[in-house]
Amino acid sequence: MRARIRQGLRSSPRQQGGRRRRAVSAAAAVAIGAMTLGALSAPQASAARPDAVQQALNTLVRDDGMPAALASVQDRNGRTRTYTAGVGDLTTGSKVPRDGQVRIGSNTKAFTAVVVLQLVGEGKIGLDASVDTYLPGLVRGEGIDGRRITVRRLLQHTSGLPDYSDYLGDDVRYYAPHELLATALQHPADFAPGTSWKYSNTNYVLAGLIVQKVTGRPLAEEIDRRVVRPAGLRHTYFPAPGDASIREPHPHGYYREPADAPLRDITEIDPSWGWAAGQMVSTGSDLDRFFSALLAGHLLPAAQLAQMRSTVPAEATFGPGARYGLGLVSRPLPCGGLSWGHGGSFPGYETRGGATDDGRAANVAVTMQLTDEAGRRNLERAVDTALCR
Repeated sequence: MRARIRQGLRSSPRQQGGRRRRAVSAAAAVAIGAMTLGALSAPQASAARPDAVQQALNTLVRDDGMPAALASVQDRNGRTRTYTAGVGDLTTGSKVPRDGQVRIGSNTKAFTAVVVLQLVGEGKIGLDASVDTYLPGLVRGEGIDGRRITVRRLLQHTSGLPDYSDYLGDDVRYYAPHELLATALQHPADFAPGTSWKYSNTNYVLAGLIVQKVTGRPLAEEIDRRVVRPAGLRHTYFPAPGDASIREPHPHGYYREPADAPLRDITEIDPSWGWAAGQMVSTGSDLDRFFSALLAGHLLPAAQLAQMRSTVPAEATFGPGARYGLGLVSRPLPCGGLSWGHGGSFPGYETRGGATDDGRAANVAVTMQLTDEAGRRNLERAVDTALCR
């Protein structure tokens, strides 16, 4: 028997896929008989009364049934506060590790896009060159032709390529990137390139393959060499093939289906089916540091950062007022201005967050994928509260 896992790598649960992915064997999915929420933790700088961010995390645990919630909030002066609520391991009742590592899902796309855009700045990739320029003859299918799809359209989700994650089977195993692409190419295009917008993880698998072809090195090495180390991200990594664990202190991730079933621990899972679209592990503070460094121009030349921030409407997936650039999402804040980030959803974890041009940053994670609108609103409200405090 396998536990059915809601389709992962959705940047926002508003995206409709309809199909669900089975991703964990019974041996790896430990049923939890009863959920104990435990104490709601105070922030590092404790106060007699929880502040607004802590209250938002408490709501996610108390009202939305999240086993745990974590937040990292950076102010305009670069000072960071971390928050936790709930229980890190429902079996042992252990505390939620402050700034613990989580699977960051589609936040990985922003890292992949930065590498591609660095190579654009170096003249090694043309943003408006076709996929066939780098992977000749590889991308063909019903209504699909790599000669008509540009690199920009991959990064912006305007290629029309079907999403492979809608069609993956039941096997819990390692998936090679070319297998993921082949799965997508068995299905017709969603639309002609450049004529519409639709979120598809297949776009970023292709972007990762282009990086490998151009550099001659694995994508994981390029992300580490070009982004993780330069940005000083000490707790961020791209899991190696076969690595189903999370290296550093982390809250356990859980899954439940149907709604009244016991929670299952799915912390350890082969993440290879996410690859360039969603395989990475990080912490809230590292994500704050990454998006802040990106907006400050420390990871990309000005011309490529401007391209990354050139957006198209993406409200159907990311909510009211949201727009999608090249691996980067903008969302309007209730206090004015925009936050820039991405967000990610992976079995066991959901993350939201972003940074602002004036130096604020926040990331919030919970240890279950969200499936209801109230939970989604509360998670996004927690991020808005952190950025607008």
